[in-house]
Amino acid sequence: MKTLLSLSAMALLGLTVQAAHAGTGADSYNLVEKGRYLAVVGDCTACHTVPGKAPFSGGVAIETPFGKLVGANITPDPDTGLGHWTFDDFQKVMSEGHSKGGKRLYGAMPFTAYTKVRKEDNLALWAYLQTIEPVNNPVETNQLPFPFNVRTSLIGWNMLNFTPGEFTPNAEKTPQWNRGAYLVEGLGHCGTCHTPKNLIGGDKNDQFLAGSNLQGWIAPDITANAHSGIGQWSNEEIVEYLKTGANRFDIASGPMAEAVENSTQHWTDEDLMAVAVYLKDGQPAAAAPQPVAADTPAMVAGKAIYADRCSACHVPNGEGVKNLFPKLAAAPLVNSTDPTSLIRVVLAGSRAGGTEAAPTGPAMPSFAWNLSDDNIADVLTYVRNTWGNAAPAVSVGEVSDLRGDLHP
Repeated sequence: MKTLLSLSAMALLGLTVQAAHAGTGADSYNLVEKGRYLAVVGDCTACHTVPGKAPFSGGVAIETPFGKLVGANITPDPDTGLGHWTFDDFQKVMSEGHSKGGKRLYGAMPFTAYTKVRKEDNLALWAYLQTIEPVNNPVETNQLPFPFNVRTSLIGWNMLNFTPGEFTPNAEKTPQWNRGAYLVEGLGHCGTCHTPKNLIGGDKNDQFLAGSNLQGWIAPDITANAHSGIGQWSNEEIVEYLKTGANRFDIASGPMAEAVENSTQHWTDEDLMAVAVYLKDGQPAAAAPQPVAADTPAMVAGKAIYADRCSACHVPNGEGVKNLFPKLAAAPLVNSTDPTSLIRVVLAGSRAGGTEAAPTGPAMPSFAWNLSDDNIADVLTYVRNTWGNAAPAVSVGEVSDLRGDLHP
């Protein structure tokens, strides 16, 4: 009877390929629940669920420097989803970047990170996906213009940018460190956003997690660099940020706020601490640059604008108010070489949770209507070079260009 119940449970879940892995109905349930958690860790909803639509039914537009890709329907629908796939098909996607039939996938599907995921975890993910309600939703995933829509070009791309293989633990590190490395480098695919990209969109792995421009936002440096990274954050502060979207240094906005909402706030505390331990163990980078001199015209003008428009919330010394208004002193995003996110927030406003220019507080209001490009360049240059900060001056052209993108 126990065997019959087990087989019945597996048939219901569509897990015929895993018969050897599930000896009881409870085993099948545990496998699905493990997969449910791993789908959250991987933030699968970010690319495969349109807000307000059926889960994992696809249709999320992914803007790349080469054009638009769209997240696939990964429900078990037989016509437009994964209904006719096997686990082996799914495993090839995760480990090799090959879709069913051998079709090569673009790097927007982060298989360059997912290749590190262990097969048993992919098995759990697959088990969970079989329990999703099937949704008939045809999706044209490849909307890139010619010649980027020609998938044969991906043969060369993979040769230059993809090293397949499961995660290998570092025997010299603790189990906690290795768990953090496995999550960050693998299913968490943190490098997909936080690692600088080369000209063809591959990761510059020699600058792993050092920050990158992403869809008009900066995914900041999250290395142990004490100046531009999170070297001054404690392990507990990293956990707090990933759990709540805020700590004394920063408040998440834009894509990171969405990642906290959909993914990291639901991770176990043990996994979050493992990530913190791993991130803090990185080697610090070179010494901080010299700040812009305080007597330059931009700094003098920026100081006056800050006192008038910014100090009420961020306070005169840039320390902010924890969980309400971000700390600007010694903040990684402020010290980033690329000021895109800072310019964007001043122009468009921001609110924790990712809603720009939200009418309810606490929120960062938009200053696009009453600060000129010169004003914004000056105040951000001041902020980026005061209270121990040091970063390149913000140019009027950088502000003007982003204003044009946001308000064409």
